[in-house]
Amino acid sequence: KDDQSEYVRRSVANNLNDISKDNPQVLIDLSAKWLGENLNRDKLVKHACRSLLKQGNSEVLTLFGYSVPDHLILSHFEAQDSVKMEETPSFSFILTSENGPLGKLRLEYAIDFMKKNGKLSRKVFKIGEGDYQVHSKSFNRKYSFRSITTRVYYPGLHKLAILVNGVELAIKSFYLNMG
Repeated sequence: KDDQSEYVRRSVANNLNDISKDNPQVLIDLSAKWLGENLNRDKLVKHACRSLLKQGNSEVLTLFGYSVPDHLILSHFEAQDSVKMEETPSFSFILTSENGPLGKLRLEYAIDFMKKNGKLSRKVFKIGEGDYQVHSKSFNRKYSFRSITTRVYYPGLHKLAILVNGVELAIKSFYLNMG
């Protein structure tokens, strides 16, 4: 874990991430012990916890200083109702704090993709993270529906959700057309 080589430390983090898929508490307990020791170890722990962070695990989010965003209001959430394959639609929203600054936030969006079997499958994408010392901030992002080898797109109803500190604050449906 404290090897001088970044390559070795990343390997440790990847192995811990794999362990967390079957035994998340093992990584949570280890992270609580290791966090704050030094910068390299903090980076290792954060990389190891990436899957649990994406899943919105409240214990891990708390370890990294993220709290329930009950002081925030998400407004002006705009996204297209219909998207065609090969398009790159954008979406936007505004976060406002009811009291004081927005604070420390982990911002993500999730797309519930239509699968071949007609069911939805969620994929989470990171927007950013930081300590926002402003009362209100707007966010704009794009997602490309261009053909790629790692994901097959299917027509139908999809969903776009905005997640703040692991909590879903808004969701919109849109239809993906193939032609």
